[in-house]
Amino acid sequence: MSTHPSTLPVRAMLVLGTRPEAIKLAPVARAMADDPQFEPIVVTTGQHREMLHQMLGLLCVDVRIALDVMRSRQELSELTARLVGELGEVMRGERPDLVVVQGDTTTALAGALAAFYEKIPVAHVEAGLRTGVIDNPFPEELNRSLIGRIARWHFAPTPRAARHLTDEGVPAEQVFTTGNTVIDNLLWVLAEGTGTSAFRTGAKRILVTLHRRENQGERMRGMGRALARLAHRGDAEIVLPLHKSPAVRDALLPELDGHTGISLVEPLDYVDFAATLAECDLVLTDSGGIQEEAPSLSKPALVLRTTTERPEAVEAGAARLIGTDPDAIVTWAEKLLDDPAEYRRMAAAGNPFGDGLAATRVLAQLAEDFAAEVPVGLTASGPYSAA
Repeated sequence: MSTHPSTLPVRAMLVLGTRPEAIKLAPVARAMADDPQFEPIVVTTGQHREMLHQMLGLLCVDVRIALDVMRSRQELSELTARLVGELGEVMRGERPDLVVVQGDTTTALAGALAAFYEKIPVAHVEAGLRTGVIDNPFPEELNRSLIGRIARWHFAPTPRAARHLTDEGVPAEQVFTTGNTVIDNLLWVLAEGTGTSAFRTGAKRILVTLHRRENQGERMRGMGRALARLAHRGDAEIVLPLHKSPAVRDALLPELDGHTGISLVEPLDYVDFAATLAECDLVLTDSGGIQEEAPSLSKPALVLRTTTERPEAVEAGAARLIGTDPDAIVTWAEKLLDDPAEYRRMAAAGNPFGDGLAATRVLAQLAEDFAAEVPVGLTASGPYSAA
């Protein structure tokens, strides 16, 4: 617990390891770099090392410290232990005033846990998402719940997410509804205009992303067969950026490689992905973040999962949770491709996830609290606070 000198910038360590974390923390990092009240210290863990550093450069984010924690096919327990140890060492060396984590990855959990062990307060961006099923998605649902027990600031993207936190006992004065920073970044990237779409024809354009652990194996092979059926229509172009995971590639390549109408591409950098999303007609995904991005651009999204921690898009009508059955995937995709009225209903549903000003709200709250004449501790009230 310490009172931060008002004459010094707040040293904020932003911990990220995956592409989605980088996308969603980039607006916060850029805003901090432009604000003399803050000194951002960006630490990457290397969870998505091959994708990460080039993308951060494109997003105008400077990395201060780069770790290398990944090992071939390592277990989650090994990754978590290595992350907590190495991040703890970095925090002891840098002594930041706070640690910022995003979402629900293993990096986010380890960053929050290491900060707790070092008695450094944690800000959680995209807090409060819940499915209510502890192992679906796995391990993200448990990760974000555990971070919710650690964080001092909970920046919730929607009112529903904020209610989840207060229902779980988080003090209301620690919960702030900001919108989602993914919208900030998407609008920034599209305004920059530097991306190139991966679509090549004037056919009905379908963008697909698949990677979730709980979908890998036979379930993902079935999804691949469904995509092949859609490609055989002859009037659709499917672009699928292949995740680096060997399990994903082992499942999808035998089902899709060589099919006319399906472009299997290496992971797109974010500016090209944004351009591809902007040009598509329909999204099929098991991702979380794309459920937020697609409605911002009026792109109907079919969610290939049995649960979602982002029900706002479903309730608004911008997305539909259809599960993983191959027949259901084909049925719903063809309905949107062939029924203009149904397509228009989903495309016009609107975006419940924000207005592009989430990072501004995050910084304003942090600046206010660090400028206050009270110590900033691990929690707003409790054994580590001024109370």
